[in-house]
Amino acid sequence: MNSIRKIKKILKGRPTIEGAGVHLKRAFGNSQVPQFDPFLMLDDFHSSNPADYLPGFPWHPHRGIETITYVQEGLVEHGDSMGHKGVIGAGDVQWMTAGSGIIHQEMPKESPTGTMWGFQFWANLPAAQKMMPPRYRDVKAADIPEVTLEGGVTVKVIAGMVGNVQGPVKDIVIDPEMLDISVPAGTVFRRPLPEGHTAFAYVLSGEGYFDECRDAYVHETTSAGWFDTERRCVCQPETVVLFEHTGDVVQATTTDAPVRFLLVSGRPIGEPVAWYGPIVMNTQEELRVAFEEYQNGTFIKHT
Repeated sequence: MNSIRKIKKILKGRPTIEGAGVHLKRAFGNSQVPQFDPFLMLDDFHSSNPADYLPGFPWHPHRGIETITYVQEGLVEHGDSMGHKGVIGAGDVQWMTAGSGIIHQEMPKESPTGTMWGFQFWANLPAAQKMMPPRYRDVKAADIPEVTLEGGVTVKVIAGMVGNVQGPVKDIVIDPEMLDISVPAGTVFRRPLPEGHTAFAYVLSGEGYFDECRDAYVHETTSAGWFDTERRCVCQPETVVLFEHTGDVVQATTTDAPVRFLLVSGRPIGEPVAWYGPIVMNTQEELRVAFEEYQNGTFIKHT
């Protein structure tokens, strides 16, 4: 019999400024390690004010992680130390494995719609793969399959498999699943997940219930206020739902409104995390070496 996962924690995105001055919401990050293992960070940049996003993320290094960029609206130009360059547009995904080291930049352009909206995840790499050669999975929106399920639920399959449909991002170390799911009003949606894999949902629009018992006080919640006297168990945009590891099914339920959310899961690594800025290793000594190499010009190992 399938066991529905319970909610471990609910978090709400907090405003922060990154890069050269990009205003965004951080859904989770350094202070949540290792709760989201193998995932390290999720940033949501969403603004109709060009001054909030045009400063971008100029040249900077990465080592020991994978960065996943998913754009909803707008355009992001990118380039790197290996000569790659291109544009990530609406609906496109870039899954970049930094591995042994890469220096790159990501620079949003003035959005054709006036709004820039996208997400960047960081996923950790195990010690055995931290120094692997860098690689890309550049996926255009047209190449991301969409599946319609019972009840009118639609799923864009970025990574993982839904039915017989395989997402275009595969052969990734942490065995991830990344789905963009839309559930109509008045619908119950269930998604099987591997036992023990870390899983979380990030709500993009609408609202839904991710807790079978619908009890706002059975899980930990972080919010802007220090004491929330009007807690609701319905989850709305810019909310992260982190599930317990036990159970093999995630459930989302809607009532009067639909909900759209990202469902992300992966195999935990269970190793020490040493993290400073854009580099994530296993020890402080490895961090020291990485930044020393960056300073003396020996950071890039593969070209």
